[in-house]
Amino acid sequence: MSLLDPLLAEIAACRACAAELAHEPRPVVRVAPQTRLLICSQAPGRRVHESGLPFDDPSGDRLRNWLGVDRATFYGDRRIGVAGMAFCFPGTDPKGGDFPPPPRCAALWQARLMAELAQVELILTVGSYAQQWHMPQVRGRSMTETVRAWREGLPTVVPLPHPSWRNTAWLGRNPWFEAEVVPYLRARTAAILTD
Repeated sequence: MSLLDPLLAEIAACRACAAELAHEPRPVVRVAPQTRLLICSQAPGRRVHESGLPFDDPSGDRLRNWLGVDRATFYGDRRIGVAGMAFCFPGTDPKGGDFPPPPRCAALWQARLMAELAQVELILTVGSYAQQWHMPQVRGRSMTETVRAWREGLPTVVPLPHPSWRNTAWLGRNPWFEAEVVPYLRARTAAILTD
């Protein structure tokens, strides 16, 4: 018997970081027993916190473009799942951007959640926090070095930069990403969704 539903209920009720947040916790995770493509990101942003849908923002538009799927498929096909390294919006840093995901969340939930996702074939690690947890061999590397060596994790893990507008300049400096990695992502995603 799957323990995923009770685990997701525990996650939804989690308030472990409530005292450190400037807002009410709202854990956002979207997985199912059928999840085969798992997107492991950093943490929800403000818009995702408000809507409750992962990647419900321009970053999600870019990510869906990289995968070659539309919005309806991304949210409607249970073979695609999203689980950040933290499930709640960590708040906005006055210096710009969001605060990093609190390590407590990953320590509490990641191993338990991964143990219940037995059908996962491909994990996309979005950003350095997810890469360091799912790919411990990359510790100490920059995000660029990790993504440039994307073939090292195949066939189960592909590291990605965050699809945020903040990385538009990075994408411009690293055209190999859209020339090499994006076609692979689209082909793997299509194969996962047509089996």
